Amino acid sequence: MDTRPIGVFDSGMGGLTVLHECLVTLPQEDYVYLGDGARLPYGPRPLDEIRRFAAEIAGYLESLGVKLVVAACNSATAAALPDLQRRLSVPVVGVLAPEAHAAVLATRNRRIGLLATEATVASGRYAELVHALDAGAEVVPVACPRLVPLIEGDDPFGEETAEAVREYAAPLREAGVDTVILGCTHYPLIRPVLQRVFGRGVTLVFSAEETAREVAELLERRGIGNGEGREGGCRFLTTGDTALFREMGRRFLQLPIASVERVELAALEAAAA
Repeated sequence: MDTRPIGVFDSGMGGLTVLHECLVTLPQEDYVYLGDGARLPYGPRPLDEIRRFAAEIAGYLESLGVKLVVAACNSATAAALPDLQRRLSVPVVGVLAPEAHAAVLATRNRRIGLLATEATVASGRYAELVHALDAGAEVVPVACPRLVPLIEGDDPFGEETAEAVREYAAPLREAGVDTVILGCTHYPLIRPVLQRVFGRGVTLVFSAEETAREVAELLERRGIGNGEGREGGCRFLTTGDTALFREMGRRFLQLPIASVERVELAALEAAAA
């Protein structure tokens, strides 16, 4: 039995959708979640800058004594996963490979769409991962810069969101995809809107359930799981506004958030030094 917590991080609150599935899949584990609210969004930033941010956060979580780190951010995973796995002494799990694997299994016509941030699309990592599993599969990527602000806004299910989804879905529908990867942890929050636009004939794949399953398998393989029959706790950290995180975070986590601690950027930078 290993009672150390699992570290989870994202550029903001979208990774709470991944944390939710981890809490459901592994309720006996303890978690530390860090959202980099002071520097979000990551999507429009250069990959090398995202890589630096991810190294700082992962290093900070490792300094807190976590036994595993989940990069619950598609942009950070795309930019930094191999680097993080080399840097850290604990295992690091990303959100891209589980989604790519699920998409290859789900597609019937081998045409896979990708909705993601600019950084994730620019990295080309999804295509690499899909082609490693099926070299003949086609990946059609679409960057969606409008979606994250709309999802975090006052009316995530409003007409403006539906209009943006229709715009981003158009090239994927034209390409005839039968499976779409939701390549940002925010997107599952508007899954009803996405499914309405694409229709039931298109399978939507997102990282939360697949990533939680990979974490569970890794804990079992390494023998570092916590004892069953207990309800673990969760500590929430942010570099941004704690009140905003607590209020908005409930939308993504779908569970109460009792308190949130503030972490200074200087502390993250020191952890990566």
